[in-house]
Amino acid sequence: MKELRTLIIDDEWLIRLELRRMLQPLLNIRIVGEAATVAEAVQLAETQHPDLVFLDLQLGDGSGLDFLNQSQASFSLIFITAFEYTLPKLLPRPPLACLAKPINKEKLFAVLHALQKGEGVQV
Repeated sequence: MKELRTLIIDDEWLIRLELRRMLQPLLNIRIVGEAATVAEAVQLAETQHPDLVFLDLQLGDGSGLDFLNQSQASFSLIFITAFEYTLPKLLPRPPLACLAKPINKEKLFAVLHALQKGEGVQV
């Protein structure tokens, strides 16, 4: 099973912490960075070359859309949001999945399982 270099991008530190705790036991997930702002996220994406990004829509200095428009990195995207699921249609690249906050562990694991199989899902 391929190791997935993973970024967590969310301006809420508690969400980042909880997601990190949920992902920690998974041997194929390696968190290579966390960001709360667009600027931090773009820098991390450029230097860490993630395979997978968990991205919130609202960040400390802009939006997840700003990050996607500024980042040149190539990665799989899982959108985490407290907003309606219609918003991901605005994204310049489609997410593999959209997870509502607070993140449900079973849904998270289902999304990651689908990612391993090369599928995108909406939950």
